[in-house]
Amino acid sequence: MAGVVISVHVSPTHTFSKRSVDAIKLIEGQGVEGDAHCGVTVQHRSRVAADPSQPNLRQVHLIHAELFDTLREAGHVVQPGDLGENITTRGIDLLGLPVGTRLAIGDAVIAVTGLRNPCQQINDFQAGLLEHVVYTDENGALVRLAGIMGTVARGGLIRPGDAIHVELPPPPHFPLTRV
Repeated sequence: MAGVVISVHVSPTHTFSKRSVDAIKLIEGQGVEGDAHCGVTVQHRSRVAADPSQPNLRQVHLIHAELFDTLREAGHVVQPGDLGENITTRGIDLLGLPVGTRLAIGDAVIAVTGLRNPCQQINDFQAGLLEHVVYTDENGALVRLAGIMGTVARGGLIRPGDAIHVELPPPPHFPLTRV
C-alpha cells in the first residue's frame, strides 16, 4: 500500500480550517510545529476542559483526498485544509489502517492512533456536510470518514509530493476507533 502527500496545512490558532503551506515540520512526541494542536498533552479545547493532563493522541490529522471527491459528488465543495487536517493524502486507505500503523513520510514517521471524531463545526463550515462524514450504517454502527489521527514517532519535514510508506504493526491488528 503506497500513497502520496497532496498538500500540508497548519494553523497557529484554533481555527476550523488550516492554511496550505510548502512544508510542515513534525516534532517528535509533540506534533506539527506552529500548529495549535502541537503538544505532549491534549490541545483540543473540549478535551483540555475535561482533563488537560491527557496525552495528546491527536498530534497530526490526516485526511484522504478521495473523501473530497465523494463530497463533491454529494454537492459539497471541500478543498484540502478546509476540514482542519495537517496532511492531505491520496492513494492510501487511511481509514482501513489498524491502530499502531507507522506512516513514513518525508523525514518523519507518524504512529496512527485512531479516527477523528467529526463534530458540529463541520456543519457550521458547510451546512449538511456532517451527515456525509459521519453516519450510522445498516448494522447500527457509527461510521467516521473525517480522517485519522496520529502521534509523531520521528520528527522531520513533510512536503506535497512526498511518498507515504506504510508499516503495519505485528498481528493481531485492531481497527481504528475515535480518539
